[in-house]
Amino acid sequence: MGYSTGSYARSDLGATLLTGRRARRRPVSWMAVAAVVVSLFALLPLGFVIFSAFQAGWPTVVELVFRPRVGELLTNTIFLMLLTVPLTAVLATALAWLTERSDLPGVRIWSWLAVAPLAVPAFVHSYAWVTLIPGMHGLFAGVFISVIAYFPFLYLPISAALRRLDPALEDAASSLGLSPARVFLRVVLPQLRLALCGGGLLVALHLLAEYGLYGFIRFDTFTTAIIDQFQSTFNGAAANMLAGVLVSCCLVLLTMEMLIRGQERYARVGSGAARQQPRIRLGRMTLPCLVLPLVVALVSLGVPILTVGRWLIAGGADVWRLDEIGLALGQTLVLALLGGLVATVAAIPMAWISIRAPGWLQRILEGTNYVAGSLPGVVVALALVTVAIRVVPPLYQTLFTIVVAYGLMFLPRALISLRASIAQAPVELERAAGNLGRPPLRALWATTIRLSAPGAAAGMALSALGIMNELTATQMLAPNGTRTLAMAFWNYSGEIDYAAAAPYAAIMVAMSLPLTWLLYVQSKKMAGR
Repeated sequence: MGYSTGSYARSDLGATLLTGRRARRRPVSWMAVAAVVVSLFALLPLGFVIFSAFQAGWPTVVELVFRPRVGELLTNTIFLMLLTVPLTAVLATALAWLTERSDLPGVRIWSWLAVAPLAVPAFVHSYAWVTLIPGMHGLFAGVFISVIAYFPFLYLPISAALRRLDPALEDAASSLGLSPARVFLRVVLPQLRLALCGGGLLVALHLLAEYGLYGFIRFDTFTTAIIDQFQSTFNGAAANMLAGVLVSCCLVLLTMEMLIRGQERYARVGSGAARQQPRIRLGRMTLPCLVLPLVVALVSLGVPILTVGRWLIAGGADVWRLDEIGLALGQTLVLALLGGLVATVAAIPMAWISIRAPGWLQRILEGTNYVAGSLPGVVVALALVTVAIRVVPPLYQTLFTIVVAYGLMFLPRALISLRASIAQAPVELERAAGNLGRPPLRALWATTIRLSAPGAAAGMALSALGIMNELTATQMLAPNGTRTLAMAFWNYSGEIDYAAAAPYAAIMVAMSLPLTWLLYVQSKKMAGR
């Protein structure tokens, strides 16, 4: 009889535990379903490229892809990347070393000035230099402007990595008789591999996706060619095949970054705490070293600001057409807020399961989102144009379609911030709130949602910042009558009315500066400074 009772007791206990596990897993399973749905939407542009190639047939694909024009675009793209990415890496590494490892005077100011160019859209950089030097065209102009526009994407991770390095390895190398230059090459530089690979990939993907910068200087890339084809033939096969080549370039870059990055990990695992690396005294080299950050600040910030200011003065009060500017500003803010909100909401399921239910499904879905997020906006726009026209024509050129495009394009930005914030809200807090008698939804609201709200807000702000300066997808998908700040700027500058375009450039920079400052402050906080 006792044995029977014990069996029933164990059965009841097992049933209770099973029920508890199911109760805890049910929200995760719903989140997993939602993450799968979002990932399928994120794969839509990639599916569009594959479907377009299949529908066109192999003879058409060969005819449109293997032709001299595509070879010319591919040559331009390869040379652009081979020149821009290494130069950007060298410049960012030099600036990061000066601001993080040396006693350079005014180091805080120089470090902020190295990040501030992110507030200037790439096509505004190009606008400033073309209006200053009208004959600035071609490959080398593209390389120069790309370097000064995109080097902060490498400066941020490299400077953060330098702050976190344990100086013990460098001290050991120095004690073995290595010179400072050889210590840097053999000890410090290998530990910057992850930062260099990640930042270099980000720069390369921007080079593939950028339209406005290269449109100004008349340098043909895949993105400029796709836009030209779309405007002339409206979703023709040639544009779709060029999009296929562009997507292939993106996938090649992602694969190369993964192979170069390798599996190495650089972390201090010994006892105690790592000390900070003492700053190196520059001595007689102080003034020569000051030249680099000064020149970089002048060409990346001084020229755009002075050029925009010059055109504002030249245009006078007449260029401030408040009715047009107010309309463009209002539409930009509405689209940025809606797109940022959609990207953030879409990122919640993926961020949730990456922290609460890690596993093979989470890794596959997360990789899918990052691959889809690396695709240029022009490919996303082409995919949604095709789907809208063929499947749901009433959705073509509607607010719904363009907001969905923004959500797909800027999903990774929201995902990174949300994942970090949810990780800081342990599930034990929810269980404790439940044990205190709160219903599940109220417990979730009181703990996880409140703790992750700042991260969600940061992700939404980063997404909104990208949307405010986005041009290609907005041009292709925006409803009739839409006129954002970027579109108005592009229209006026395309008409060579640089004075009328200046107010829109000034407003975009002014709106981006606060968010860039928050990004800079956050990068310092993450390193404990």
